[in-house]
Amino acid sequence: MKKEQLIAMANNPAVLEQQLIAWRHELHMHPETAFEEVETSRFISNLLEAAGLDVHRGIGGTGFVANLKVGTGKRVIGMRADMDALNMTEEGEVPWRSQIPGKMHGCGHDGHMIMLLGAALKLAVQPNFDGTIRFVFQPAEEPGTGAKAMMKDGLLEKFPMEEIYSLHNRPVKPFGTINTTSGPIQASEDNFTITIQGKGGHASAPQNTIDPMIVASQVILGLQTIVSRNVNPQSCAVISCTEIHTDGAHNAIPSKAVITGDTRSYSPEVQDLLEKRMREICMNICQAYGAKCDFLYTRVFDPTINWKDQVKKCVAAGVRAAGAENTFDDFEPSTGSEDFGVFLQQIPGCNMFLGTGENEVMSNNTLLHNPRFDFNDKIIMTGVNYWYELAGICLPKA
Repeated sequence: MKKEQLIAMANNPAVLEQQLIAWRHELHMHPETAFEEVETSRFISNLLEAAGLDVHRGIGGTGFVANLKVGTGKRVIGMRADMDALNMTEEGEVPWRSQIPGKMHGCGHDGHMIMLLGAALKLAVQPNFDGTIRFVFQPAEEPGTGAKAMMKDGLLEKFPMEEIYSLHNRPVKPFGTINTTSGPIQASEDNFTITIQGKGGHASAPQNTIDPMIVASQVILGLQTIVSRNVNPQSCAVISCTEIHTDGAHNAIPSKAVITGDTRSYSPEVQDLLEKRMREICMNICQAYGAKCDFLYTRVFDPTINWKDQVKKCVAAGVRAAGAENTFDDFEPSTGSEDFGVFLQQIPGCNMFLGTGENEVMSNNTLLHNPRFDFNDKIIMTGVNYWYELAGICLPKA
């Protein structure tokens, strides 16, 4: 699409909305998962480049940054959207359902990209700010490695920003609402693998074995005491053992049991406590039973902690875009994870949730990471307008 066409479209809200919906459907039909977002990145970046933005590709693999400078202002902010899909088979029946087997946009990242694209086009032809906006399109949010990859590639060194912002759709929140809060808004996610090595044998002669199933049972129960007896009650923590695998059979006591799962919390201090106490409990229970233990604890997602002053700006933008009656700054933190927290450890910023829920959406159980999920197209212009208003608030004209 030529620049003249993009300009004409961006100046007509109704035409812009219809085109954004069509582009969203195109992205939904061709989902790409973590670090494979080659065509997705090309599709979005080419449109932004055609609109006159300064585009820099290949940051963090398939990520890119598009810069839009207006006026003489020296201030710089970032606006981020995630690009990756999920390794899931879509079960929905929409005409634009995924055409890629085993992959689908089950978390709404197609919508996130389109709302930020629409805002960039609108800001390019109707600038309401003075300064520079960096539109950051990030790969691999789902595995929690995309933000780190962009940072490792020197994102903040090559493209300095004073602040950075993000939004995520939220089907369980009322349609058209803006939801955020200061401080923790999303949890860390740490994965663990506990390998218990016992001594297998015939099920009829347990006295000759070191039964790793018994040891694993004690470990699982022991881990649950950490939250109730070691973590400060005013803090939040979750320890979930989600799988147990053995090499046993109906008539054979296994020699090995492997427990996997994850933990959630809102601070590095609690993460440290969980890892320490889990290791101690696993090692000592195994020792008491004569078994050996290998404990692996991996930190995947950092907690997402919003900055107070940037939350205020998001709320102000929400009031302008959606109305004071639909804007809330008391969102109850989610124990879900989001790798946007990596950026917020380095520079101020805020993540917010855009409510997309409607009665028919909830009745169909089309929640995030559900095989029947589809982003709600009706919310696209609310998202575009939110980003547009946020630009004017963060980078006001003199």
